[in-house]
Amino acid sequence: MPAVPDLARFEQVIVPHLDAAYNLARWLTGNDPDAQDVVQEASLRALQFFGGFRGDRGRAWLLAIVRHTCFTWLRKHRGREPALIFDEDMHSPASEATNPQQLLLREEDRQILHQALEELPVEFREVIVLRELEGLSYKEIADIAAIPVGTVMSRLARGRDRLQQRLTERLKKDS
Repeated sequence: MPAVPDLARFEQVIVPHLDAAYNLARWLTGNDPDAQDVVQEASLRALQFFGGFRGDRGRAWLLAIVRHTCFTWLRKHRGREPALIFDEDMHSPASEATNPQQLLLREEDRQILHQALEELPVEFREVIVLRELEGLSYKEIADIAAIPVGTVMSRLARGRDRLQQRLTERLKKDS
């Protein structure tokens, strides 16, 4: 049976990383409600097993739990369509730009990028999200995904190439 967690330490080490946990879950599940469910379940698991946590890398530890919880969830719900579309406005800081045309173009660019990222296979999407959006090191990503650092670098390179191809295709299509 796991040890009783120290709630104050849990709040200090794990809770600050819930936004990163949600971000990863959102990109892996494809929608907000499922990501919220996954993060809630992962948080409960983290709390349950926090008594056995040693070290100071709470972010990587939590994201590994979120990743595992996401893939368990995906296996159970494979083939199910996302219930909601990701709302960029809800998850982005307020824009300081006042030019409506610039705002429209920026929003269009975001939508194209998000769509292209969502079309990537999950193994590429997850390393890109962890590296580019969460700013994790190759070593941290390797620990979270339980893969060698070389595989992280390879998936990042291949994922970035595929993302660039999709974006280039879209730009050609729109021209």
